[in-house]
Amino acid sequence: MIKGDPLDQNTLETILNRFDVTTPAAPTLEALTTVYGAWCKKVPFDNVLKLRHVRAGDLSALPGSEAKKFWEAWLRYGTGGTCWSSAGALQSLLQALGFDAIRGVATMMAAPELPPNHGTVIVIVEGTRFLLDSALLHVQPLPLRAEGAAQVEHPAWGCRSVWDDGRWHIHWRPVHQPQGLVCRLESWGATEGEFRERYDGTRRWSPFNYSVYIRKNRGEEVIGLAFGNKVTLHADGSVSEQAIRDAHHRNQILVEEFGLAEEVVNDLPEDQPLPPPPGSRSAQVEENELSPA
Repeated sequence: MIKGDPLDQNTLETILNRFDVTTPAAPTLEALTTVYGAWCKKVPFDNVLKLRHVRAGDLSALPGSEAKKFWEAWLRYGTGGTCWSSAGALQSLLQALGFDAIRGVATMMAAPELPPNHGTVIVIVEGTRFLLDSALLHVQPLPLRAEGAAQVEHPAWGCRSVWDDGRWHIHWRPVHQPQGLVCRLESWGATEGEFRERYDGTRRWSPFNYSVYIRKNRGEEVIGLAFGNKVTLHADGSVSEQAIRDAHHRNQILVEEFGLAEEVVNDLPEDQPLPPPPGSRSAQVEENELSPA
């Protein structure tokens, strides 16, 4: 087992109390399902702290780079994090509870030829690998089987794993792309240092550096804010969207519907449009257009 950020006993007990979960007597699949299910109800996937940090030009460590810092922020503000920080925190929690939890590296296949861009968690229990992703929030551990597909069945947060061309492909529904997206697992056994390095590499460009993005399970629905819209994935599989009017409206939703603390929400910068990634054809065209003759 590759060790990650250790959690002290007081922090661990405080987290479990907030989760309304007792310390598992043994690292069984039932216990894993209980703990991950509690995470998916209580911990959002969001960029709130990262957005404040990056837009302020702060060159110190990105929020949540250390699991302890992630959990301190969650306990104080109700915030989560983006994939590298939240997956690291989830891995550290599961490891502290005795699970064989390891950090995985994956690719969200939003465009062709992308490099790995996503952190996740894989747990080996009772001889089977399971995916527990801090961004997908799929409530139940997803089996990773080479002999065929496996799935978590739910109209809002359901997902499935498929072994194809030597790698697992996870089909899921982001709030900004509810028609579906594929996440391809590349490797597992990443170190804490590798996660921090990959996280730090998102300073220059990331879709989460410009406007608020958040996803959280609420009852039998998934709610989210994404690129200027409030999105709900309903329990019957349908989708509804509402345009966010302005920053005040956005902040009100974050407090009232997502439960984030006003003290952190009120410091958020204005949302900005998402620019094209550096080096992309669109970015090169824009750069040429803006360059002096």
